[in-house]
Amino acid sequence: MSKDDLPSESDYALVGKTLPEIAAPELPYRPPMPKSYRPKIALVGAGGISFAHLDAYRRAGLDVAAVMSRSLARATTRRDEFYPEAIATDDFDSLLRRDDIEVLDITPHPAERTPLVEAALKAGKHVLSQKPFVTDLDAGERLVELADRNSVKLAVNQNGRWAPHFAYIREAVRAGLVGDVISSHTAVHWDHSWIVGTPFEKIDDLIFFDFAVHWFDFLSSLIGAKGTSVYATRARAAGQQAKPPLLAQALVAFDGGQASLAFDAAIRHGPLDTTFVGGTLGSLASTGPNLGEQSVTLTTAWGVARPKLEGAWFNDGFAGTMGELLVAVEEKREPLNGARGNLDSLALCFAAMASAHTGMAVQPGTVRKAPGI
Repeated sequence: MSKDDLPSESDYALVGKTLPEIAAPELPYRPPMPKSYRPKIALVGAGGISFAHLDAYRRAGLDVAAVMSRSLARATTRRDEFYPEAIATDDFDSLLRRDDIEVLDITPHPAERTPLVEAALKAGKHVLSQKPFVTDLDAGERLVELADRNSVKLAVNQNGRWAPHFAYIREAVRAGLVGDVISSHTAVHWDHSWIVGTPFEKIDDLIFFDFAVHWFDFLSSLIGAKGTSVYATRARAAGQQAKPPLLAQALVAFDGGQASLAFDAAIRHGPLDTTFVGGTLGSLASTGPNLGEQSVTLTTAWGVARPKLEGAWFNDGFAGTMGELLVAVEEKREPLNGARGNLDSLALCFAAMASAHTGMAVQPGTVRKAPGI
């Protein structure tokens, strides 16, 4: 073997190619808004996260006509804070009887939410459901079918889809800029100890079910229903005070590729959030100290592009989920965050939860109910 035949440092990936800096492609990553459709919206549930919904809708100029909660006082407080001209009520059925209200944003927890979503769809209302959409895939399929029968749209508030970095990566993949996706790897290292003493401590699989569902949904937005197996683990972090395990990870196999998701929720110092998506024609990477501060890089044979992204997950994500639903109604198409597609996300999530408990790889879709929920 001659000297010229020996592997070089670049062959061993010790030295990368130097590529030119190029202009980043313009992609529709910002929250979508309908051209002319501005229906009256009712918010159902005035709990903790409702402030993000109402603030986003107010900033986007959307028309919230009613705020409903089982606690009239809570509904009134939220109404006064964001939409003082709206009505505050504790009567859900009254919203269904109002012909002028076309869209319901339904935010309570899944067990309470499912019958509310069903009633709204039967009443001919378009619905934005809080995430996680359902705890039972069969129930979710029935709701999707009910929406179809009643010719209304059913979307899910997977607000991470319109976090600027996730949205740009998704749109780059949809535009074919990196070719076929062969890998997706996300890792989040942060402190989730704020849940101590809150109702969230009662959710044993909190990290997978309530938090990581955003990342399973992101993966699903890239690969759809192509997942073939999920292997996951979870563990308690040394010194953690919260009841649920704060460490969780999942390996996902899909046709033609692989994915990993790692969640370290007990990191008090030096938080880090990274995403990498590799394709046959290029790659995308995003990194930053938290969910709101991210820098994205697109690398292809043409060079390296660094888009200057505007906005933040909170509250662009919430504007995006409702805006996409309204655009879908206006354009008579399925929303990008439609409930039908979200069932693929939940299938990955439920499989991860089951795998973490059994120690076995699980095929997505075979676990029909969220384990332990």
